[in-house]
Amino acid sequence: MSRTDVADTTPFFSDYNEEEVAADNGVVSPQPEEEESASGVSDKRAILTVIVLCYINLLNYMDRFTVAGVLPDIERFFGISDGKSGLLQTVFICSYMFLAPVFGYLGDRYNRKLIMSVGIFFWCLVTLASSFISKEHFWALLLTRGLVGVGEASYSTIAPTIIADLFVKEKRTNMLSLFYFAIPVGSGLGYIVGSKVDEMAGDWHWALRVTPGLGLLAVILLLFVVKEPMRGAIEARPEHTLHRTSWLVDMKALCRNPSFILSTFGFTAVAFVTGSLALWAPAFLFRAGVFIGEKQPCLKIPCDNSDSLIFGGITVVSGILGVASGVQASKMLRTRTPRADPLVCAAGLLLSAPFLYLSIMFAQASTAATYVFIFLGETFLSMNWAIVADILLYVVIPTRRSTAEAFQIVLSHLLGDAISPYLIGVVSDSIKESDSYMWEFRSLQISLLLCSFVAVGGGAFFLATALFIEKDRELAENYVPSGE
Repeated sequence: MSRTDVADTTPFFSDYNEEEVAADNGVVSPQPEEEESASGVSDKRAILTVIVLCYINLLNYMDRFTVAGVLPDIERFFGISDGKSGLLQTVFICSYMFLAPVFGYLGDRYNRKLIMSVGIFFWCLVTLASSFISKEHFWALLLTRGLVGVGEASYSTIAPTIIADLFVKEKRTNMLSLFYFAIPVGSGLGYIVGSKVDEMAGDWHWALRVTPGLGLLAVILLLFVVKEPMRGAIEARPEHTLHRTSWLVDMKALCRNPSFILSTFGFTAVAFVTGSLALWAPAFLFRAGVFIGEKQPCLKIPCDNSDSLIFGGITVVSGILGVASGVQASKMLRTRTPRADPLVCAAGLLLSAPFLYLSIMFAQASTAATYVFIFLGETFLSMNWAIVADILLYVVIPTRRSTAEAFQIVLSHLLGDAISPYLIGVVSDSIKESDSYMWEFRSLQISLLLCSFVAVGGGAFFLATALFIEKDRELAENYVPSGE
């Protein structure tokens, strides 16, 4: 087949580039100015790519939690119950969850940066549209928040696989930790920016108009800075050439991978707890302040969103400390045992459980103690983010990683933060015996206790992962196609 023939039969979104075509036909292209690695991307461009991906990840989480930062205003504006408030997070996660497999399939087969660019551009438009909704159309806010999931699904299933194709071993772990620093930092900025913009503008709608412009900048950076690396080339050995298999074969292989499945269930517990806290923690702290007489009830908007500001700051600092300490603890423990990663994840969840419990129970007695316990609980919980991603990347072969990311997203969100905000809200509504300020606080307090028990269950799944991690990593590193 000639070079022209290949070009004519290659889809527009394919990542099969001209350099590869030339190599296949014995044509040697001119040497680039910068020395490129096996991935086809120079070291400088690889670092710039990670920076851009970190920026977009931060922006995604900032947008996701802006709504939580102004939740009391939204509840007052639309006159909705806790159950309906929980739906705002649930519809977003459901959309994100159901679209993830689609983007996972595309991400393993076509040009990844173009897929992400289209998804993020759509997300920017929908977010901007959601900021013009009137109080008679709560359903429209639910719809637009659901459609925002398109952008995150297109991005989160693909971005880690690009990092995996640029770096290996310790360098990959370090870059993933930078990438996942953006989750707590972006989440915290969502609360901070949402509450401050709401306070300054006197209207929560303006809080949703910050991220769309920043998102358009992200699309420009994706198109002109990020370069698509070749899948698996940086890990390839001459005797182990990787070939794509069908989606059904990929799924069967993933389901037979106990380390992947068990770590996914462990991560589901993380998603359940973080999803619950993300939406409800600021509202819970506000209700606690009203209950003990430190704050005035929200009778008109804008409400007092100082708790969102403080919780956002706690999320940023605890997230940075948690991700960094998790990565460092894993590195030190690896010198003693190859099971370090799942053991550190288990420790993070098991240690977070009692502090989350104490933060919920102390809310009626001491606001300061509540903040301290939330900080400790979130720090231990954040130890999981980068390590779970690293586990997936080294127990799954390169041509299945986007599909694996999508599978993990679907399962962890389906049983995690897709249901937890709504479940917490519904349980709170069912416990509430009256519309008094005491019962508004007490019912939400009791329902949030569920988070501590889920965290313990997640720790157990990671302990089980430690039993299989050595074997599954070895199988992935020495994978030989069997003509499946």
